[in-house]
Amino acid sequence: MKSQLMRKKIVKTSSAPAPIGPYNQATLANGTLYASGQIAIIPETGKLLQGNIQEETKQVMENLKAVLNAEEMTFDNIVKVSIFISNMDNFVAINEIYAQYFDDETAPARETVEVARLPKDVNVEISLIAVQ
Repeated sequence: MKSQLMRKKIVKTSSAPAPIGPYNQATLANGTLYASGQIAIIPETGKLLQGNIQEETKQVMENLKAVLNAEEMTFDNIVKVSIFISNMDNFVAINEIYAQYFDDETAPARETVEVARLPKDVNVEISLIAVQ
């Protein structure tokens, strides 16, 4: 029996922030997109958005949208989301923005985890898995 070779593609787009370490914005493997965690960096400037938690969450979601769009995907393609937050008291505000990107009937699986600290001391980081 022949083994199938994995098809792997590195995804890069100038519409989302450039990585701040030794990783890529996303990897597409055999039709599944694994997007690295996004934080509220403004792609055009490379600077962190200075705003409230809802503005920060919206920037994160727009960064993820740009990564999805680079592979001609949308939020409908997402099957799993991981949300990391620095303070669980922000859960409701984050969820209000997050919910604007999904239909309740078809929303992906998800977990939300409070962590001690996030890169650049942001309040929220979100990663995802999507399928073509």
